[in-house]
Amino acid sequence: MKKSILLITIYAMLLSCSAEKENEWKILFNGENLNGWVEKMQHHELGENYRDTYRVVDGKIQINYDGYDKFENRYSHLFYKESFSSFHLKFEYKFTDQWLDDAPGYTYRNSGVMFHSQAPETILKEQDWPISVEYQMLAEAEKGKSRPTGNMCSPGTEVIFEGQMDPRHCISSSSPTIKWNEWVQSDLIVYGDSLVIHKVNGKEVLRYTNPQIGGGVANRFDSIQKQDGKLLSEGYIGLQSEGQGIEFKNIKIKEL
Repeated sequence: MKKSILLITIYAMLLSCSAEKENEWKILFNGENLNGWVEKMQHHELGENYRDTYRVVDGKIQINYDGYDKFENRYSHLFYKESFSSFHLKFEYKFTDQWLDDAPGYTYRNSGVMFHSQAPETILKEQDWPISVEYQMLAEAEKGKSRPTGNMCSPGTEVIFEGQMDPRHCISSSSPTIKWNEWVQSDLIVYGDSLVIHKVNGKEVLRYTNPQIGGGVANRFDSIQKQDGKLLSEGYIGLQSEGQGIEFKNIKIKEL
């Protein structure tokens, strides 16, 4: 009897520890509305959701352009309200068949999640991309042509890759090419200003270190925000909108 009680007690403790561990995850998107998120779009003021670009449909955040006539360089991002430093972010995404053909060609089946971004309220009205690092998502554009996802892009930033500062704006991952209409599970693991790891469908596809301010690509920013060489140890997370329709779900984060 005593042995049975001991085993039951141990089992209960293990369940409790497992539940506590799961509770460490914080849900960033509640599946019902955009509470806790704020929009920042080029040509528009902070918080203006032009023509309902960002919406919740069937429990997913949808970036939708059915209200647009033209894209007209309305690069935008939907930011979560809090900043993070060391964290494990999980999310799932799937492209839709929407694409505005007056958007640049590279935006076709292309989107991203920005992190270590400048605060959304510091992004100027005509600024295109926030100074940030990007977990870039791509999907197959031409049959048989490799186009990996889970890449790194660096608007106004730089990183150390394979031991040296890499001059490229985007660094490709080792992931396979994925069809545009498939749900993809993504993991972004960030340790402050040191190590960053990208995963696609549970497999590591890219790692780099020392994210920092520098380089080009971002335009019309407040120069106070562009302190080249400054290591990025924290910042905001934002979902990208560049003229390609996409859906996000199961967005959660665990601080490390």
